[in-house]
Amino acid sequence: MNRKKFEKLVIETLEALPRVFKNSLKNIDVVIEDEPSAGQEDKLDASHCKVVLGLYQGVPLSRRSHCYGMVMPDKVYIFQKNIEKVCGSDEEITRLVRRTVQHELAHHFGISDQRMRDLDVY
Repeated sequence: MNRKKFEKLVIETLEALPRVFKNSLKNIDVVIEDEPSAGQEDKLDASHCKVVLGLYQGVPLSRRSHCYGMVMPDKVYIFQKNIEKVCGSDEEITRLVRRTVQHELAHHFGISDQRMRDLDVY
């Protein structure tokens, strides 16, 4: 899939979020990369996943105090080539982009992988 079409999927996913979540997305960038850097992969638990589809880097809203400010934006990375590797069609890519963006944004709101498993949304 070309980058423009992939970017459009990410944007559409962000625009489709319920207003309560969109209004809480402050000081966060969503970045599309082909795949994670070596440094990003080093920080991940290799037993957790074989292919990294996305990554949240920052301080979750649930951990911020009233003193939080004047910091660089949190980042959500979406890894296009890795998503394409595990999908067989554009429809699968569309579904996985939505799921990955939502999953990484859940981390921004302070929801852990374990909690997402408990809620059966992982």
